[in-house]
Amino acid sequence: MSMQTELNTITSTMTELSTRITTLVEAEGDAMAPDVYAELVAAERTVGALLRRLVRVAGRAL
Repeated sequence: MSMQTELNTITSTMTELSTRITTLVEAEGDAMAPDVYAELVAAERTVGALLRRLVRVAGRAL
């Protein structure tokens, strides 16, 4: 598998993960314990930052 293909696959997987975390936070946030909610929001931000970096790297690897 080429590096570009691998980066695209990872980026796609991270996009799906980001969407799933965001959906969970938005749909269930009110029912969560405050500490759980805070951790999920922090995870959402971290995954988002990682995704932005992967997109930049994939763009440069062309």
